[in-house]
Amino acid sequence: MTTPAIRRGANLPRVGDFNESVILDAIRRHPTGLSRVELARATGLSAQAVSNITRRLLDQGLVRESGKRSGGNGKPRTLLEIVPAARYAVGVHLDPAVITCVLVDLLGTVIAQRGRRTPRGGETDAIAADMASSVSALMAESGADRERILGLGIAAPGPIDVTAGWVVDPPELPGWGRYPLRERLSAATGLPALLDKDVTAAVVAERWTGAATDSRNLLFFYLGTGSGMGLVVDDTVLRGVSGNAGEVGGLGAACSSRAILEEAIALGVLGGEYTVTDPAEAQGGMRRLAELAAAGQAQADGIIERLAIRIGRGVCAAATLLDVDTIVFGGPIWQVLADRMLPVIEPMVAGSPFVKATHPTAVLSTTLGENVAAVGAASLVLDQALSAQPRSLLLG
Repeated sequence: MTTPAIRRGANLPRVGDFNESVILDAIRRHPTGLSRVELARATGLSAQAVSNITRRLLDQGLVRESGKRSGGNGKPRTLLEIVPAARYAVGVHLDPAVITCVLVDLLGTVIAQRGRRTPRGGETDAIAADMASSVSALMAESGADRERILGLGIAAPGPIDVTAGWVVDPPELPGWGRYPLRERLSAATGLPALLDKDVTAAVVAERWTGAATDSRNLLFFYLGTGSGMGLVVDDTVLRGVSGNAGEVGGLGAACSSRAILEEAIALGVLGGEYTVTDPAEAQGGMRRLAELAAAGQAQADGIIERLAIRIGRGVCAAATLLDVDTIVFGGPIWQVLADRMLPVIEPMVAGSPFVKATHPTAVLSTTLGENVAAVGAASLVLDQALSAQPRSLLLG
């Protein structure tokens, strides 16, 4: 007999923590600062509640008074802003091509970073130990106060087991199998750790510090060694039952860097020396393809245009299904091809019969560069610790 799904009750003692996160989030989203009166108006909380919460945030060093702003009649209002160095988070992106580590502050600004080519082969324990050493070295080099580092976020290719913290036979990473990456890195670094898919991490980064901080309904398309979609609906990141929402099946296979370069070689646009035997080699071939297209080589341009059309069709369908107002593209391969692909995809979205013109849909490139997934991994930690999470109000 199947047990029916039953909604969880409310955990009223957590309401205070939730409201504190609401206030902190509101201040963070306004870089010029907000007054207490503006916070009460924006959040719907009483003036007394806002006063009590902001006093706690000031005492914790998370916010500071940053000046005055005239509100017309009456005395100027004191503004509150985030203290970026109040907290930090570390992010690690395990990609088949490169392992990237970053340390970010409370606003998601990268303070320090490291990267190295991903070792091939199945020596997973050795690779995990090296990742942990890179994290420790990064923290030491940054000069950040260890006590202010909230934790470690890990972004990995899907599929993953988000509950257990395992990567599960990731494509292009032979020999990894089912590996407890979250547990190993947490134990080796001494930091509490989170594991999520790289595309999910990327969409969290866009919400925290990227091009879509004001969007509550967002689609992120990641184009790197592989591809996938990160999804936000009504200001909630969609993860699915197992944490693997956003896998794009056949579209992903057709958009992989390996598939694109194989097409270019088969058509004689690139020579056989660009055959991908290691994912780290793919970016060089993609750069060469982009150079040829920019120089007017019609077949090279056609390959990129067809790729853009495939992706455009996929995001138009997903944008319709989810009714999003923002579509963001990013990832290492996107950074190489963006100048040619964005002009193809933008009019596809604008003219799609499936994307109804009841509201504008912004089509953007990430502002976070090719390390968006690593920044996203760190943003997972900031988001869990400091964002208003409605699910925190539910009984466990």
